[in-house]
Amino acid sequence: MLVTLSIRNLAVVEEVDVVFHPGFHVLSGETGAGKSIIIDALGLIAGGRSSADLIRYGCDKAEMEALFEMEQSHPVWQTLEKLGIHCEPEEHLVIRRELNTQGKSTSRINGQLVNLTMLREVGEKLINIHGQHEHQSLLRAESHLGLLDTYGSEVIGPIKAKYQERYSKFITAEKELRALQESSQRAYQLLDMYRFQLEEIAAASLTQGEDELLGEERVKLSHSEKMMDSVAGAYDLLSGQRGLEAVSIALSRIEDISGYDSKGLQPIVEQLQSAFYQLEDATFQLRDYREKIEFNPARLEEVEQRLNLISGLRRKYGDSVELILSYYDQISHETDQLENKDERLEKLRAERDKMLNLVMESAEELSKVRKQCAEELAAQVESELKDLQMERTTLRVQITPFEDPKGIEWNGRRIRLNRHGADNAEFLISPNPGEPLRPLGKIASGGELSRMMLAMKSIFARHDRIPVLIFDEVDTGVSGRAAQSIAEKLFRLSSTCQVFSITHLPQVACMADHQYLIEKHVYDGRTMTQVESLSDEGRVKELARMLGGVEITEKTLHHAQEMLNLAEAKKG
Repeated sequence: MLVTLSIRNLAVVEEVDVVFHPGFHVLSGETGAGKSIIIDALGLIAGGRSSADLIRYGCDKAEMEALFEMEQSHPVWQTLEKLGIHCEPEEHLVIRRELNTQGKSTSRINGQLVNLTMLREVGEKLINIHGQHEHQSLLRAESHLGLLDTYGSEVIGPIKAKYQERYSKFITAEKELRALQESSQRAYQLLDMYRFQLEEIAAASLTQGEDELLGEERVKLSHSEKMMDSVAGAYDLLSGQRGLEAVSIALSRIEDISGYDSKGLQPIVEQLQSAFYQLEDATFQLRDYREKIEFNPARLEEVEQRLNLISGLRRKYGDSVELILSYYDQISHETDQLENKDERLEKLRAERDKMLNLVMESAEELSKVRKQCAEELAAQVESELKDLQMERTTLRVQITPFEDPKGIEWNGRRIRLNRHGADNAEFLISPNPGEPLRPLGKIASGGELSRMMLAMKSIFARHDRIPVLIFDEVDTGVSGRAAQSIAEKLFRLSSTCQVFSITHLPQVACMADHQYLIEKHVYDGRTMTQVESLSDEGRVKELARMLGGVEITEKTLHHAQEMLNLAEAKKG
């Protein structure tokens, strides 16, 4: 359950710290006092969208912090573990969120930073807020299937997951088949082009790195005459009297006198000997290299032609021989696929048909369990509606195939498949005996919608184990005995979870276990909202205000006390 809520600088709230308890809580106060800000704060704690406009004027940031006390078996602990958030189930769960003036928010769970997606995943396990706009979701038939699937999640969930897996495979096969069928004309054009390209590349008989080797050979052949002149000249210089012979004579003369000063001359002798041997070796290498220099204009012409051929292929198919050969392998594979296109079409068509049979098998199974759950849901809603002064109401959840002229043909019908199956679901209602069942949106009043939503929430609360349920003026459009029945329903609902309700109706407020007064005051020219936990005496005064307006008389005080006494008797 929610134990405490702290709010700083949110809208007209400067600073509020509220302690909550198990049971049914009512938030009351004049219109515009700031009751919805408390709900907004809890919505932000649960991962709702933020806005810089929510920050109190003149402040840098708004802060909200909520402390929850959850049983060790609650699903939220598994969610936290999955998200990598370290928490001990024996301890409290603390969620903190800050908004800054740039519109950014920072969220922490037990001190650990989390992103908004993670916060929302945890928040939806803790808080469920039912606002007035949710009445309208009941009017949209497209939302009814989701409500049914939520109700029957234990039974429907595994079958729906199996259907969705098959549906994804079917869609993949369908797309691949359609793409291959639509590409037929272009495929034949590509095939002709690929065959030409394959022949052109194959005729060149390319080898890896050939262009680099040919380039090196062309440089040598183009400059063979200059190379011959330079190499021959260098050899002549080294091998002549001014080359090796001169070094040899110099070495001999130094060796003759080295004995007179071995310490000074011997190192020089060794250097000259090393230089002589190296020059001698270089001279022999130049001689051998000179013999290999080739004057071959015919070979140069052949290399030029080969390089021109490769250059032409590079302009078309890749910047190197390696890329040309890689392109050759690629179009060889694609050509093989195109040449076997008809065979592949048949294979894909067979695979698509197989997946269609499987997905329709799952769709029919899903429809079957949905119809079973629809009967159970309708019976439970009718039972709940009896407690809400709608005992003559008949409800049916109609499950029909999702027919579409452009859909898939199946058993003589055109059915549209989507990720949720092949079904339409719609709530049909008959408020009075003898009247036909008709769509909910066509005959339900605002008060009936409020009670329908409350009945649904009462049922779902037993399935989803969300500990905090918040109703923002769920009693809109009702009065008298219907309002009393809503109050009693909210109180009974609080036996399984913590219930909060914003209300202007004294019939609802008097049934609460705890009542909080939201008031707006002006201090030093600034508006501030305060939250006060009402004592028994305070509740009497607040109920009297709700009953009588501005003027509180002895009669309204007496009536308020009487309502509280009757409420306690009902609760007891």
